Amino acid sequence: MKFWKMSGAGNDFVLLAGGGPRGAAAGRLARRLCDRRLSIGADGLLLVRRARPGVISVRYFNADGSAAFCGNGSRCAALWAFLNGLAPRSFELSTAAGTLPVEIAGGGRVRMRMPDVKKVSLRHPGRWPAGVREVHFLDTGVPHAVVPVKDVGRVDVPALGRLLRRHRAFGPAGANADFAETRGGRVLVRTYERGVEDETLACGTGITAAAIALALSGAVEPPVALRSRSGEDFTVSLEPSGAGASGITIEGPARLVFAGEMVLREERC
Repeated sequence: MKFWKMSGAGNDFVLLAGGGPRGAAAGRLARRLCDRRLSIGADGLLLVRRARPGVISVRYFNADGSAAFCGNGSRCAALWAFLNGLAPRSFELSTAAGTLPVEIAGGGRVRMRMPDVKKVSLRHPGRWPAGVREVHFLDTGVPHAVVPVKDVGRVDVPALGRLLRRHRAFGPAGANADFAETRGGRVLVRTYERGVEDETLACGTGITAAAIALALSGAVEPPVALRSRSGEDFTVSLEPSGAGASGITIEGPARLVFAGEMVLREERC
């Protein structure tokens, strides 16, 4: 089985061409391939195929095997499709969050339209753990809790993120937790991701969530410049719309790390 290792600012993925298995088998395959000690290792698995001319289908599974939408994963899938001649510079991605226009911007960067956000719950009600004063809650394809902080480098993201991840204030599904510091006109973001159950080096939906929440709260003006935990930069554009936002795009780095082959025994998939 041939695979590709992709990275979106350190948010890393195993990519398989042709659509891959269906149902529970896809989740089992994700758990196996994303194991960092016994396999290739990644935050998630991308299953990519050409659906029809001008449209690339992307299915994403977290490292724990759960299906989801992934902003950075989708941008990496777009770059892979372009590099392999499956798509031109501008095309559409069919994702779990809908069909999204995407553009290979050059310079190792990919720009993608994100789903509209109908409502942002600014200063979301809840009893928060020590160290958390204020939380904004929104869904950018997956739910996110955005926590403004003064010094993001000093936040214990794994510990606080784990507490917020399943907080009752976000319902049964829980939420990803994003810790965001505004410094010198740029937003520094660190994210604890569901499905990975740890901090990742970047999160596209989390970067987007932080930009929207801070823009609507008046902390920054769009377009918003952001920096991920890996030190790489993103730009998020948006238009406030009622209690939410529309016209949302995220632009950031994506690259092919390496390609390889792996032998899988059917009974272990």
